[in-house]
Amino acid sequence: MKKVVFFFLGLFVLLIVISLALTMVGKRIPIGEKIAIVKVEGVIISAKDTVKELKKYREDPSIKAILLSVDSPGGAVVPSQEIYEEVRKTAAKKKVIVSMGSVAASGGYYISAPATKIMANPATVTGSIGAYMETVNVSGLMEKIGVSREVVKSAKFKDMGSLYHGLGDDERAMFQGLLDDIHSQFVEAVASGRKMPLEKAQAIADGRVFTGRQALKAGLVDKLGTLQDAIKETAALAGIKGEPSIVSKKEDFTVSDLFSNKFVSEIFMKIFPAYKFNYLMMS
Repeated sequence: MKKVVFFFLGLFVLLIVISLALTMVGKRIPIGEKIAIVKVEGVIISAKDTVKELKKYREDPSIKAILLSVDSPGGAVVPSQEIYEEVRKTAAKKKVIVSMGSVAASGGYYISAPATKIMANPATVTGSIGAYMETVNVSGLMEKIGVSREVVKSAKFKDMGSLYHGLGDDERAMFQGLLDDIHSQFVEAVASGRKMPLEKAQAIADGRVFTGRQALKAGLVDKLGTLQDAIKETAALAGIKGEPSIVSKKEDFTVSDLFSNKFVSEIFMKIFPAYKFNYLMMS
């Protein structure tokens, strides 16, 4: 009789452990209809990771929509263009919603432009559509301390922009042409991404920044709201009912996590919440 009781008691505890394990795994491995969050934070100097994430989620049939969380003042032109293209490709296949944080300006706005919908906080700093470059002229200082510069070059403009001499008229004109072309590419990208007349995009692309509320009036964003609002909006656009499951790069769950000390401890404390344990660790 005792064996039978112990058998059923053991079976009962095993079922509880399995149930709790599945529940906790479910929290880490989203089940059902999912939304992926891709974060772009800080200065944009590389597109590799963001492009990889977008491509991965675009090709994953279990991902119904993508939330692009942008908190960036911008950065290099080419990485911004690469991310822009990947967002554009992804938005053609799935809903891509941008949630702007404290700042989504210059390149941060560039990558947001082709999304299905853009949401910003009222005080988000965005816009800054344009490009610039600067150089330092230390020729006066060098002259004062008696240091001269000798240059051997293969072509007239090979050292243009050097900090050891100022910009001549020809150099300035060439740099201006370079920046004007980059600027026009930016404006065209905004107009295309926002489905906005080119003339309207040009009118607001003078480098000025906007608050989220001002950007809404200017047509640069579609709606005001927080990250949580953006998650709800993304779920609604994807046709997901109820709370969506969230997937993000940092929350990926692996099989090895099942055997981690933290995971086992969490299950144990779920079964025996009244007990506290101290661990002696040797390192």
